[in-house]
Amino acid sequence: MQRKIVISIGEYYHIYNRGTDKRTIFVEPYDFKRFNALLYVCNSTEPVDMREHFREGRAFAELFNIERGETLVEILAYCLMPNHFHLLLREKEEGGVTKFMGKLSTAYATYFNKKNKRTGALFESRFKAKHASTDEYLKYLFAYIHLNPVKIIEPKWKEKGIHGRVAAQDFLNEYAHSSYLDWQGSTRPESKILNIKAGPEYFTTAKEFDDFVNDWLTFKND
Repeated sequence: MQRKIVISIGEYYHIYNRGTDKRTIFVEPYDFKRFNALLYVCNSTEPVDMREHFREGRAFAELFNIERGETLVEILAYCLMPNHFHLLLREKEEGGVTKFMGKLSTAYATYFNKKNKRTGALFESRFKAKHASTDEYLKYLFAYIHLNPVKIIEPKWKEKGIHGRVAAQDFLNEYAHSSYLDWQGSTRPESKILNIKAGPEYFTTAKEFDDFVNDWLTFKND
C-alpha cells in the first residue's frame, strides 16, 4: 500500500506503531532493553550482524559502543510503551526512514517471536508516519512523545486533567524506556541513540526542556 505522505530528506517525522490486536510487545524489562539497543545498531547503512551483536553474555551497554558507520536517520526522541512505540526521526538519505524501520521492525519481531515461540506478524501494520511540517507541531511532539508514560498511572489524564502532578513527574523521572532522561542531561549508554543537535534549538538547557514538558502536563488543568 502506498503511503499517503512523501518522506523527504531533511524533514522530521513522527513515526509510530503498535502490536497487532493491540497486544503487548514489550512484556518484560529485557524486551525494552532489546528494542533500545536495536534503535542504535539498526540505524546504520551497513548490514547488522545480529548473531555477533547480541551474542550470549554481551552486556547491553557494550552495544552502544559499536561502530556503525553512516546512520540512516537522526533520532531526536522516542518512547516505548507496553503495546506501542513513538519515534521522532529526521530523514538523512533517500529512503532512510523506511530502511531503518524495516531493519528495526524485522529484528525486533524475529527476536520476540523466537523468544515467545510464536509466528506471524507482531506489529499491527507497516509503521505510521506524520510529517512535522511546522515548528509548532515539531516542538509539540517533544512533549507528546515524552508524556506518553503518564497514561500508565493516569489513563484519562488528557481528557480529565492530571490529578497527581508530582507523582507524574516522579514517574517520568524513573521511566527508563524513553528519551526523556536523555533530554534532561542523562549520560547513560542509551543516550547515544539520539542526535539532539540534529533538531532545532528549541531547548538551550535541560531546564527549558523540563519546563516545556511540564507545561503540557498541566495544560488540561489550566
